[in-house]
Amino acid sequence: MSVSIDVSRVQTEQFRIAPSPLAELGSAIHLLVEPTHHPAHSGWVASVTGAIEPDLLDRLIDADYLWRTSRADMLLPSEPGATLAEELDAVDALDDETWVSAALLTSSCGTVPLFRELGSPLVDPAARDLARERAIARGQRQIGFVDVVLDDPPFARARVRRLLEDCDAAFFAEAWTQLLPRLASDARLKKDVLATSGLRRMLGSVSPAVSVDDDETHIVVDKLQDNATTADERGITFLPSALGHPHLLVVHAPGWKPVIQYPFAAGQTPGAAATVDAIAQRLRALDNPVRLRLARSLIRGPHTTADLAEAWGLSAPEVSRHLAILKDAGFLTTTRNGRYVVYAFDIVTAARLGRDMIDALLR
Repeated sequence: MSVSIDVSRVQTEQFRIAPSPLAELGSAIHLLVEPTHHPAHSGWVASVTGAIEPDLLDRLIDADYLWRTSRADMLLPSEPGATLAEELDAVDALDDETWVSAALLTSSCGTVPLFRELGSPLVDPAARDLARERAIARGQRQIGFVDVVLDDPPFARARVRRLLEDCDAAFFAEAWTQLLPRLASDARLKKDVLATSGLRRMLGSVSPAVSVDDDETHIVVDKLQDNATTADERGITFLPSALGHPHLLVVHAPGWKPVIQYPFAAGQTPGAAATVDAIAQRLRALDNPVRLRLARSLIRGPHTTADLAEAWGLSAPEVSRHLAILKDAGFLTTTRNGRYVVYAFDIVTAARLGRDMIDALLR
């Protein structure tokens, strides 16, 4: 499952990579209302929630339709501004139908279907019913927020902007001052990689969940829904996020310039994260009693195929087949000792499986 972005008409200079204060504020708010997704940031969450007024956190929860289980597309700018005020002004420039669609029928999370045939919930009864049904399933506060958006868009828009500005004053402005140099540095690095090594290498440095096809005409992002969009001459935008790990957000709604917000962490190892397909491959590799027996032997020390065949009463070809599956899944390493191949179990990969699975599913 994936989101495919046609970039066949996009020139190198139209790949924009830049920090966005509004996008990072969205990530920060998501942390505050969904802290269990982000244990690595628990200290930051505790310090902020302990310092801000309870009323502000309560207002964030009231509007969590915008940033809890999904992220409103309008919070991920395709044209990042120098300041939060500049980006909020750009959001204010959207017409009511576009703003409401971006708020209630978001595409960026990739976990809920995007019905491209629907219009804005302000004018399309089917879209309105869908937005309300999704809100009802989430709770009374959510349906209350959605009804305000549908019944009085100008009031809702002013209320959301004021809430974002209050968050900036309460905690985000200080955080952004610290985060911006790191995010700007990462954006410059990605631009250099794109200019010197090409699109494939740049995407590999963004995330192992982002790839490009052989012809380099389609970017493919590992997500939980199959969708597609096209980047026209306006290009495509990449937004680094220090607070967004493990989420990888993709704006792919019709008419919107594609945007990818990717998690950045200082000192991260390129390719360290696992895709959903890679996690599934690891689970399948362990879902076999013979391979579990072989793993129990190998985790205690390196062995050859012959050693394992003798220990478990199996034929050498049968052991070789199972070892190949474990190796392809990343659980085994090999070294050559004369004419023998010695297998060793990668304990780090096995220990990381649970955390990698959670990160991949949350992505």
